Amino acid sequence: MTRARTLLVAGTASHVGKSTVAAGLCRLLADRGIDVAPFKAQNMSNNARAVARANGEGFGEIGIAQYVQARAAHIPATTDHNPALLKPRGEGESQLVIDGEAVGHFAAGDYYETHWDDARRAAVAAHERLAADHDVIIAEGAGSIAEINLQHRDLANLETARFADADVLLVADIERGGVFASLVGTLELLPDDVRDRVVGCVITKFRGDVSLLKSGLETFEERTGVPILGVLPYDDPGLPEEDSVSLPASGETTVWGADDGVLEAQSVTIAVPRFPRASNVTDVEPLSRVPGVRVRFVPLDTRLREADAVVLTGTKNTVDDALASRDAGLYETLRAFDGPIVGLCGGYQLLGERLTNAAVEGTGEEDAMPGVGLLPVETRFSPAKTVEPVDRELRGCGPLAGADGAVSGYEIHMGDTRLLDDIDRPFLAGGAAVDGIIGTYLHGLFENRSPREAFVDSVYESAERVRPETGGENGSPYDRAAALVSELDLDPLGF
Repeated sequence: MTRARTLLVAGTASHVGKSTVAAGLCRLLADRGIDVAPFKAQNMSNNARAVARANGEGFGEIGIAQYVQARAAHIPATTDHNPALLKPRGEGESQLVIDGEAVGHFAAGDYYETHWDDARRAAVAAHERLAADHDVIIAEGAGSIAEINLQHRDLANLETARFADADVLLVADIERGGVFASLVGTLELLPDDVRDRVVGCVITKFRGDVSLLKSGLETFEERTGVPILGVLPYDDPGLPEEDSVSLPASGETTVWGADDGVLEAQSVTIAVPRFPRASNVTDVEPLSRVPGVRVRFVPLDTRLREADAVVLTGTKNTVDDALASRDAGLYETLRAFDGPIVGLCGGYQLLGERLTNAAVEGTGEEDAMPGVGLLPVETRFSPAKTVEPVDRELRGCGPLAGADGAVSGYEIHMGDTRLLDDIDRPFLAGGAAVDGIIGTYLHGLFENRSPREAFVDSVYESAERVRPETGGENGSPYDRAAALVSELDLDPLGF
């Protein structure tokens, strides 16, 4: 049996561009007729997608980056692409998902003591299956490959390099400064057997004249014997963010979508209160790519006076984030807000009248606690977890009026929500809508053009502004990622 070649895209730090480089390589190689698949042995992210389990029995969760990379490679995503996933839920604890199935909540020390070996076995088996079915595997590392305190249990980096017999491509971000020190230091700290696997380096996020780097590139290659395969310009292809590094801290503000050339007076602002345990925040990224739309992540105590609409994202722990929201005054602020409001998953639950059996979900002792009360629904929590991709027929209502038609997405949630009154539902037996407020469990809602456009139209109408005419979308993010990495010298990689 022919075994696939594996290339591990590793980094000098978190958020240096590994996911983008991996996705770009997946699309570039797939477009060249190479059978390629993504892989990440262990991920840590609350941005997950529901995909088919590799054994064909139902559905499970993987990190969104590997879902994106599978789409870039033109193949269906499965749990083999990310066999171990840690979903942080606060207080130093994470939910552990192995082969797509949640197996429990563990502190970091407990995970390494009791379940790391299980995760490694799952990762090895998943890689073996992928290696038997594909020609090339583009594996992604996690954080820095040179964390010397973790070298004995670094599943996503060192262990993957070894059990996958992988070549290593090292990625470093020049925007942070000290890029050559980061690269040299990383190479110096690697174990000898993994250092020998490094076939090249990539510098990302460069602004300016690349010729100014020439002497540094030459000195680095002379010092280390490792070639620089390319210097990538600062560019955002528009791929969903893998984790919360790009989000502000709970008490800070940041804006997505401000660099589209639309005048401020012609734009609208969608506020996203920053839950401490926010998850699946990638749900709002498609809105930030609409010209004229500013998605502003704001602290929970923000009064929302400058917002034209509000989206409440998912949360890894609805009850604890409901308590934080109530204490920060967000309940009262939402009740007084007169623009469109959308609640997604945990945000939908929070907009309801009550949360019951709350001790199952939260750390508090209350069995029942109030929600915001803007939707006549009640959510009861149980240990059972829903994980599935879904196709639905949208019946536009509330702030999605006029968006009838088929939509697709996925559900990942604990708790069941029931109506307390006869009101509109955006989907048959799913969601709730009252006037300008809507709630749904459907993640990925705004990845569908019809509801995205209908919501933006309703925000502009509510804000009494004229939506600007624009040239529309600028190609797929997968193709843009491929174009970004196409300038790399792939010869040392054998492609």
